[in-house]
Amino acid sequence: MTYSKSLLFLLIAACSAPSGNNAGVDAFSFQRSSMLSQISSSQNLKKARFSDELMTMEQNEEPCSRRNMFVKSAVATVSSTIISTFINPSIALAGAPPSKEELERIKVGHEQIVYLLDNFDKETTKCRENGGECKRDANSVRQYLGLRSTTDPLFQIEKVFVKAKYMDIDPDNIETFFEATEEWNTAVNMSNSMAFISQFAEYNPGGGKDEVLKYLEESKIQVILAEKALTKIMKCLEIS
Repeated sequence: MTYSKSLLFLLIAACSAPSGNNAGVDAFSFQRSSMLSQISSSQNLKKARFSDELMTMEQNEEPCSRRNMFVKSAVATVSSTIISTFINPSIALAGAPPSKEELERIKVGHEQIVYLLDNFDKETTKCRENGGECKRDANSVRQYLGLRSTTDPLFQIEKVFVKAKYMDIDPDNIETFFEATEEWNTAVNMSNSMAFISQFAEYNPGGGKDEVLKYLEESKIQVILAEKALTKIMKCLEIS
């Protein structure tokens, strides 16, 4: 307000001065320049103060803002996890190790495979009643490997192997365990294929009983490999 009044006074003085009076004009120009300089300096000072105050406010709010964002994010994550668990309880069990019953299935299944190998010819031979004809049958092989019924101990035993990674396995045995599970899967698949082929080998062109025995023997070789792999798995999981 003071600057406005002073500027108005100078304008009036300039207008009142004679047109040929250069000194009055020069005085007016000097005072006007001086006053404008003061006004500009004052405005710049105010801007600088405002900028400093704004920066201070932002610095004070920044930690609080980050902290609030972190808290909100953490709460949202926990809430989402809790809700998902209630909606789908299987999520909470996804990382659970195998139960005692599941580990027992491995033990029982191994015992049955050993029995199959010790009695292979007997278990793979089916005879008709009343002294009828006897034929070799590979269905028993598939049954002992858990490929025939949901009640077989080794039925989908691979799922139990997957759960086993959540057990407290000796670090020195982890690599051996995973290698053994791969060996198991390969041997079971090969044995299943050989057993299936042997079922129809007698009736294929150029086939016969010799072909049945050939593929049945190939199936037995794979069962031996499967038993060895399962023995490694049991050792890694400390099943006895």
